[in-house]
Amino acid sequence: MPVKESTYRLIIDLIKEAVVVLDEKQRIIDFNKPASEMLGKVDAEIIDRPVKDFIAEEHWASFYMLLNMDGETEVDEVQIVKSSDDVLDTRIKINRLGSPDGFFTILIINDITKEKNDKLELLRFSNAIRYAANPIQITDADGRMIYVNPAFERASGYDKEELIGKNPNILNSGRHSKEYWERVWNKILTGNVWVGRIENVRKDGARLFFNSIISPIIDSEDELVGFLAVHNDISEQKLLQQHFVTAQRLGSIGTLAAGIAHEVGNPLTSISSIAQMIRRRTEDKFVLENLEQIKNQTNRIAHVLRQLVDFSAPSFTGTKSTDVNQILNGSMNMVKMGMNAENVEFIVRLDENLQMINLVSDKVMQVFVNILMNAVDSLDGKPGKIEVSTCQKKGHIEITIKDSGKGITWEEVENIFEPFYSTKEVGKGTGLGLWVSYGIIKNLGGDIHVDSEIGQGSTFTINLPLTLK
Repeated sequence: MPVKESTYRLIIDLIKEAVVVLDEKQRIIDFNKPASEMLGKVDAEIIDRPVKDFIAEEHWASFYMLLNMDGETEVDEVQIVKSSDDVLDTRIKINRLGSPDGFFTILIINDITKEKNDKLELLRFSNAIRYAANPIQITDADGRMIYVNPAFERASGYDKEELIGKNPNILNSGRHSKEYWERVWNKILTGNVWVGRIENVRKDGARLFFNSIISPIIDSEDELVGFLAVHNDISEQKLLQQHFVTAQRLGSIGTLAAGIAHEVGNPLTSISSIAQMIRRRTEDKFVLENLEQIKNQTNRIAHVLRQLVDFSAPSFTGTKSTDVNQILNGSMNMVKMGMNAENVEFIVRLDENLQMINLVSDKVMQVFVNILMNAVDSLDGKPGKIEVSTCQKKGHIEITIKDSGKGITWEEVENIFEPFYSTKEVGKGTGLGLWVSYGIIKNLGGDIHVDSEIGQGSTFTINLPLTLK
């Protein structure tokens, strides 16, 4: 039984897509209500019009060819003109069918303007993130990284393949407390934006400082689906600031040290002279024992004063072309002979092709000996290893001394090069060895830093420039 026209009209109007029927001359002979709404025109403005009138001029040639093809064809993108300044992006399915009355074509049209705009917006957003100078990361709702931009890869030292699927704590420096991170999570899990500073660690162990903004990502149903973190890498700024503060501090301490050495040195010489005079004039055992104590303590004070003078007025006269490996070997031999190091295994990897550099060998040996002695002390007399290596890099020689000792805390690392600061028990160290060592290396134009973790040992890295400043 043929379908009534009213039933046909009801069915075609119920189809949610726009439907347009063309005759053999590509004139519109029928359409449904969604098509009328899509074109924004009344029926009289549509019926019996060439479909060409509604297709953007630049799209018509390719669309016309498809209209004359038998069977079903789909065109991914065709612009339909609603008015002179209003067009729609559409996807059109073309069905060319035969009938006893000739050929006719059915167009099923989907408005993809919003979909295209969304894709364009997503593309712009994606490119903005990808080429942003700021490190950016996106995580899922569980905190696993699902995207990092190239700037984040450069800042962290990791490739994206090493980061995707991992928790951001892969960069955790241990500097922030559990309570600190709980406050961060409580903030963002409640839909709020968190702003603050984070200290991380790069893949190579270098410290990484971020000023960060972490925002929750909410979907259209108000569900939390992830987090967006935008960082400002301030590592270089932080390092320069620390160097500036350190330079100021060292300058002030150097001036103070020179004054102390002068003011204490003179009366100390008098005390030592009086003690020697009394020693020559008495045979009293009790007096002689106490004079020996005076001698030992004045010698100790004199040693500290010499270190202060070395720091406040470093002398680099008498430099000569020197083999760093030779100084290092001599330092190790000195430490082995002078300390209880029979339980210590020295693992030595020295680059035999190191360039000779101009140094005062005694000064540099003082640095090596100080660090090696600290490495032996960190083992507390237990069996352990000390790894010593050298290599030449662009513009400098790198010396690494790594021990398997007890390690030190981050707070101790922060202060380890401060004068009179010591991690040893009272009476077992003056706290000047590393301070003086730091001054020697800095005055050579080099650098020295330490990485350590409790129970995992410490690593001292010294960089000496190939050209003495």
